[in-house]
Amino acid sequence: MRRGTRRRSKRNLLLILLVVIVVVTATCIKIVDLHGRSETLAATERQLEAEIEEAKMTSENLVNREKYMQTKKYIEDEAKNKLGLVYPDEIVIRPSEGR
Repeated sequence: MRRGTRRRSKRNLLLILLVVIVVVTATCIKIVDLHGRSETLAATERQLEAEIEEAKMTSENLVNREKYMQTKKYIEDEAKNKLGLVYPDEIVIRPSEGR
């Protein structure tokens, strides 16, 4: 009887060891997978934060441009550049086109 008990004991020990090895292997595989996902998500997060900063800068530039467009200076600049208008006391000097 002692021999049968020893064999069953060894077999049970081997089965337990096999189960532990399978669980540890599955856990390691899952850890590696989650680490890869974590790195991917971190890269995506950095990219989105950069895009947010760019959008904030664009928004700020648009707000500043809108404020500028509501000034008398903007109206004068547009009248001079697009319509060629000048004040009566201004003298406009333009370079000759031949050179």
